[in-house]
Amino acid sequence: MNIEVKTPALPESVADGVVASWHKKPGERVRRDEPLVDIETDKVVLEVPAPADGILTKIIADEGATVTSEAPLGLVEDDSEGDHPEAPTSPQKTAEEVAPPAGPAARQAMQAAGIDPHEVRGSGRHGRILTEDVRAMAQADDSPAEMAESDEETATGAPSGREEQRVPMSRLRRRIAERLLEVTQTTAMLTTFNEINMQPLMDLRSRYRELFEQTHHTRLGFMSMFVKAACVALQRFPEVNASIDGDDIVYHSYCDIGIAVSSPRGLVVPVLRDAQWMSMATIESSIASFATKARDGKIGVEELRGGTFTITNGGVFGSLFSTPILNPPQSAILGMHAIQKRVVVEDDEMVIRPMMYVALSYDHRIIDGKSAVHFLRTIKALVEDPGRMLLEV
Repeated sequence: MNIEVKTPALPESVADGVVASWHKKPGERVRRDEPLVDIETDKVVLEVPAPADGILTKIIADEGATVTSEAPLGLVEDDSEGDHPEAPTSPQKTAEEVAPPAGPAARQAMQAAGIDPHEVRGSGRHGRILTEDVRAMAQADDSPAEMAESDEETATGAPSGREEQRVPMSRLRRRIAERLLEVTQTTAMLTTFNEINMQPLMDLRSRYRELFEQTHHTRLGFMSMFVKAACVALQRFPEVNASIDGDDIVYHSYCDIGIAVSSPRGLVVPVLRDAQWMSMATIESSIASFATKARDGKIGVEELRGGTFTITNGGVFGSLFSTPILNPPQSAILGMHAIQKRVVVEDDEMVIRPMMYVALSYDHRIIDGKSAVHFLRTIKALVEDPGRMLLEV
């Protein structure tokens, strides 16, 4: 009996997707729930599993085809109740023949580089192949023989060092470009800056880091404190937590905080729902989970929907100063940056402190400059004196 493989139901915000890659060819055996085909949308890559044990008999939607919800992708002949005589049999694969696990982003990188998954040593959990492993493998493939061949071409006068490569832009990258251009054309975006003395927060983390990790089984970082500070500030300045819908302003009583996360396919912004009620441990573990899912291409569409305010941390890449761009339809975004020791004046004395520049980009149509400045000063006051959040002062 043939079972139809269908595109998963896409949310309302995603109209269609593109068949990114098939992991099996017609005639090959598949196992129930193993990844069979990847569907790339403008937000995430969706893995479509095999519906049953059997043989992939037909591919209906080839790679590059545009598909919608519930569209047929292929056919799998179900032989889970017994082997069919016409089904080709293959010897049992040994452990060396079975490809190690890898996420969609890593599989696409291996396919683009022409790398055999069996040759890559995964550094992830349970031997999972990460995109960093593929990148390292690709760099290692620059063998002396290839370098000698390149030198020979240079010696013979062949062009070298001016090659060009044209690749189609991914749907996610196209969507990011569209949204960023839309922001610059439809909002009155301004940015205000401040700087934060990180010494109190760093002392607090040093004092409780080990106890926090032992108690909650997750690391203690700075992001959770900024999320909590943002929630307090958003409740004090509701216009920063609002959005424009036509001729109306929509005020949100909840704080759904988007956390900008870098992935191999581009920037994604998963959302912490009701972050104002979350503990710091829950925030830290959720952000760690987002980072892992983004790296492996596992973030779901529902995790990216909504959001009333966004925090982005360019400091993890070494950025000292930047102007973050709004994430529509939100009206503001907080940018964190690298911590750097600088000379500052305290009590008329020059001292060295670990300082961080912070930036708040906001839509001037809904947020006045006074509110934006006071919002950012509130963030600064709460982070420099974390006890104020406990006392609600």
